[in-house]
Amino acid sequence: MDIFNQLLQGFATAATPVNLLWCFVGCALGTAIGVLPGIGPAVAVAMLLPITAKVEATASMIFFAGIYYGAMYGGSTTSILLNTPGETASMVTAMEGNRMAKSGRAGAALATAAIGSFVAGTIATVMVTLFAPIVAELAVKLGPPEYFMLMLLAFTTVSAVLGKSTVRGLTALFVGLAAGLVGLDQISGQARYTGGVPELLDGVEIVLVAVGLFAVAEAMYAVLYEGRVGESQNKMSRVHMTGRDWRRSWPAWLRGTAIGAPFGCIPAGGTEIPTFLSYAAEKKLAKGSDQAEFGTAGAIEGVAGPEAANNATVTAAMIPLLTLGIPTSNTTAILLGAFQNYGIQPGPQLFTSSSALVWALIASLYIGNVMLLVLNLPLVGLWVKLLKIPKPYLYAGILIFATVGVYGMRQSAFDLFLLYGIGVLGVVMRRFDFPTAPVVVGMILGPLAEAQLRNAMSIGEGSAMVFLQRPMSVVLIVVVLAVLILPRLAKRWSARRLAA
Repeated sequence: MDIFNQLLQGFATAATPVNLLWCFVGCALGTAIGVLPGIGPAVAVAMLLPITAKVEATASMIFFAGIYYGAMYGGSTTSILLNTPGETASMVTAMEGNRMAKSGRAGAALATAAIGSFVAGTIATVMVTLFAPIVAELAVKLGPPEYFMLMLLAFTTVSAVLGKSTVRGLTALFVGLAAGLVGLDQISGQARYTGGVPELLDGVEIVLVAVGLFAVAEAMYAVLYEGRVGESQNKMSRVHMTGRDWRRSWPAWLRGTAIGAPFGCIPAGGTEIPTFLSYAAEKKLAKGSDQAEFGTAGAIEGVAGPEAANNATVTAAMIPLLTLGIPTSNTTAILLGAFQNYGIQPGPQLFTSSSALVWALIASLYIGNVMLLVLNLPLVGLWVKLLKIPKPYLYAGILIFATVGVYGMRQSAFDLFLLYGIGVLGVVMRRFDFPTAPVVVGMILGPLAEAQLRNAMSIGEGSAMVFLQRPMSVVLIVVVLAVLILPRLAKRWSARRLAA
């Protein structure tokens, strides 16, 4: 009951006109930022940190939180309509959402993304309210062996599920892992695979790779292999969800939330692992004609599940930030800096020392979720009108959008050469039916997996037995083996039954 009273007080603080205005501005700005490739929520919050010198603490935290979850929703819009992910978290949405847009169902894809974000964000916020200290305490018990096995699970799941061939999926994954090794070694500081190019010392920008493989490759592939793009327009779309869309979406929203929320509590790779795991789960669970839509006409579950997982992860990341002072993403790390600018140190004492601020922030998560839904659902029809633009102008716009976004990250001409080189690689991969998503997964999680493997081996004093000495690690090893072996056994069993 004490929690309920504190939450009501939080609503009383967050619902003041000034704080509501900051929340609205944050959500609107975050949605706009999510649409732009290269300017993620971390960059936006970092750029706006100076306002902490002028604005009252509670108002600025509500503002930054609005940007944070607004940006996570905004990335889905261009992913669905233009196959241009604004954030790495929306790459999975692009895979099925863009196919839905091309088959005349952009409105349904945008609607399920908006409602799924709302459902997952609200459930995860209830979790933050009720279970913050408990969940954070459990998450802290996971060590490097468990984190490494979680990432190995993500590698195997993504490679086995995406694309028509596991071998091609693994090949694409190893391309990404190799690209992730470029730059300075995390421990020794030695330059690796840079070829003497100074711009590669910091590694290859992940947003650059995502934009090159998805947006640039999409436009180049259309020009090279789909004939004269000027002869037709994209299909116009329904702007609402049918009864069948609702029936297929709501279980995916709940499953995505269940997968995403725990990942928000652990520093194991941000939103990428849960969104890919959610996509893999939806593809496995789909049956008959629903499964046939994956990778062809676009399956609505492939948008609903990952978008819910993405937003549940983002919201649940507030748990370790507030209760332990541990940021689990770039954006929460910058939010931690914003707290410290006010002389506030997140941690176990925060709920007593700055109770009013914390509960106002949690209340603003509920308010922000409603605001995002109110902001974005009426705009679905407006966004869908983008599909009326003739294809030559649309693809030219995508290339300009991608070029400006990538150049704006570091103002480097080298990045532009790299962008179009990666775009050509994306065209070749599409031409020969290699999935592109595992490349990005390998790049994002490769360096993290390497660091956790090294830490785990240090704990085990050089012995790999450390992975078999921890119960959770053993469970994850069994799951990884099941992902690799069970589908093959099931195929053989069904082949034998048909032969008999």
